[in-house]
Amino acid sequence: MLVQASDRLITIIGGSGFLGRHIVRSLARRGYRIRVGCRRPDLAGHLQPLGTPGQIMPVQANVRYPASLAAACEGSYAVINLTGVLYSAGAQSFDAIHAFGADAVAKAARAAKAKMLIHMSSLGADEASGSEYAQSKAEGEKRARAAFPGTIVLRPSVVFGPEDDFFNRFAALSRFSPVLPLIGGGETKFEPVFVGDVAEAVARLVDRGDADGRTYELGGPRALSFRQLMEFTLDTIGRKRLLAPVPWAIAKIQASILGLLPKPLLTTDQVELLKSDNVVSEQARRERRTLEGLGIVASGIEGIVPAYLYRFRKAGQFTAPKGIPE
Repeated sequence: MLVQASDRLITIIGGSGFLGRHIVRSLARRGYRIRVGCRRPDLAGHLQPLGTPGQIMPVQANVRYPASLAAACEGSYAVINLTGVLYSAGAQSFDAIHAFGADAVAKAARAAKAKMLIHMSSLGADEASGSEYAQSKAEGEKRARAAFPGTIVLRPSVVFGPEDDFFNRFAALSRFSPVLPLIGGGETKFEPVFVGDVAEAVARLVDRGDADGRTYELGGPRALSFRQLMEFTLDTIGRKRLLAPVPWAIAKIQASILGLLPKPLLTTDQVELLKSDNVVSEQARRERRTLEGLGIVASGIEGIVPAYLYRFRKAGQFTAPKGIPE
């Protein structure tokens, strides 16, 4: 389909990762010019084929260095901040990325006279949470709005898609571990949301061009417990594993050890975060600050996840479907 080219420039800070590449694709299909600010633009060449020649341009930008953000945001119609970390490590701390970084991006967007700023947060954002991740996400929202009035905040639940770090991680773990842990009994609820739906939500907000200052909560069609998600994962890849409930206290001890790894499998902060459900609030539904409110029909995990988890089956794509003899 031929798309009419637009003269509007959209800058995406932290746009070279999992969520970023899908947002880039959605905006490129609409004809926008896209500048992707990331720490290593030399490793972001995978984004350019998502658009026409010259439409997508990776540039160097780091939220810890405001001058780089000012250069990346110059001339932008809209700025989208996707930066975030799952655990603190050295200079890449929660405060540096989620709080200071959010403030720096918002100030750069304001200085560039951008019409709108979209800030990606999380459903877990909460100043009163016992999790530093959740606290820093809430602080980031506050600082972004203070620096750029009208900032639109997006709070997605667990985001799934071909390159996700949720279903892929547990499917990979099940290949060599006979046991999958259910932290806190596995009762925490999530509303997994398809990455393509989140990207479409961002694109529609950019199309609308209204810096309404609202907070949108993005979730899938239904809430599922952590146990249900693990059962679905195992059923999808055709493996039988023991799902072992792990009390909160023991999970914290395990996390304190696993958190010492260069890329932690689990941290004590993540255990704290799991104590709260990660679902869309009833207030957001009433006020239509959801995917549905943006005119998007949420995609479920059943029709998408099997298409990329097949590689974790015993015979990969050659595993016989259920009901058919191997």
